[in-house]
Amino acid sequence: MMSLLGFLPSLAQSLDVPGFNWKTLILGFSTAQYLFETYLSYRQYQVLKRETPPKALEGAVDDETFTKSQTYSRAKAKFGFFSSVYGYLMDTSFIIGDVLPKFWGFAGIALKMMPARFSGEITQSVLFFLGYNFVSTLLSLPLSIYSTFVLEEKFGFNKQTPSLFVTDFIKTQLLTIVIGTPLLSVFLKIILYFGNKFFYYLWLFTLAFQVVAIIVYPILIQPLFNKVTPLTEGKIKTEVENLASKLKFPLKDLFVIDGSKRSAHSNAYFYGLPWKKHIVIYDTLIDKFEPDEVVAVLAHELGHWALSHTTKMLLIQQIHLFTLFVSFAVFINNNSLYRSFGFFNEKPIMIGFILFNDILGPLNSVLSYGLSVLSRKHEYEADAFAVNLSYSKELSEALIKLHVQNLSTMDADWLYSSYHYSHPILPERLRAMGWKNEKKEE
Repeated sequence: MMSLLGFLPSLAQSLDVPGFNWKTLILGFSTAQYLFETYLSYRQYQVLKRETPPKALEGAVDDETFTKSQTYSRAKAKFGFFSSVYGYLMDTSFIIGDVLPKFWGFAGIALKMMPARFSGEITQSVLFFLGYNFVSTLLSLPLSIYSTFVLEEKFGFNKQTPSLFVTDFIKTQLLTIVIGTPLLSVFLKIILYFGNKFFYYLWLFTLAFQVVAIIVYPILIQPLFNKVTPLTEGKIKTEVENLASKLKFPLKDLFVIDGSKRSAHSNAYFYGLPWKKHIVIYDTLIDKFEPDEVVAVLAHELGHWALSHTTKMLLIQQIHLFTLFVSFAVFINNNSLYRSFGFFNEKPIMIGFILFNDILGPLNSVLSYGLSVLSRKHEYEADAFAVNLSYSKELSEALIKLHVQNLSTMDADWLYSSYHYSHPILPERLRAMGWKNEKKEE
């Protein structure tokens, strides 16, 4: 720790070059990433023009379903092209137009209207965060509305009503205020109080917050958006409980969530502390799938637990967070960085953290790619785990059904999928499981 504390100041000093134009560097990073990801999307769009399914899907997916999937995927891809351009132009205009110092100034004006006891950088940062987040949300709202009520509606997946959409929006904004305000305040207080050693204590705080969130989310937050009820007695519950017992999975509860309230898509997941886990199944999965197929899907999910995938990802996340906070310590007082973005007389920590994350854009992309590679490896392993439990046929058929009913992308450009996808595409998973179409053989 002491050697690290001694190294950071010298590194920080070497990176604080007077007159260095950090704005140009960040704009360059942003543009390069946008162009690269657009190129990948173009490659993928060419694949989405194919009219016949991959050989691995012959007999599993008919041409009509594959065509619908391709049409849906092209529609999402076109929307993705527009969203990317919109996001890039918005971010670029924010940087070129010096929006950050303007918002910080507005927060300062609002601060002067408040009682004296609320004065200081922390309160101004909270006001900045809430205002900046709200404006950014409003600017992206048209895209969300189009995605929900035009794109998803066209293909029969949207189940939200306008009133539910508005209610969700209001609840989300209120939660941002209720949770974001104290969270950001403590975040800044730790940095101000501990000085150069803040990264260690900040990491401990985020770790503690994650543990609290695991406990609090299903009790206080999830019920605000979805109804979660115990799974009724039946074949699914009996077989899942038996499977959990066999694997020594610390199952506490089996729940059904009303996912159909918003979407026709299906899913299942588990959460909880190491000694007490809860499994949640979407009602759409139960309604549209055979009991054995639902259990097979959960066998795959339990495979992630049995193979310690969640623990490994959590460990990687903690290493990443600690490294992130240590790296931020190098930039937190970088005068040239703040001056490049119009902050000549002050160095707000909140602003520094935003700019620091912009600098890390290319590195985050590389990290994201690495995590996607690891995630796909974990998916193959979880599939193999379910196969070893004799769920090969049921899991294969469940995956095919999921893709058919969700009109999920069934073919992909290798470079696009390796960069973007956390799961292997359907043909790859079926090949890995050795799936054979019994009807075709007959």
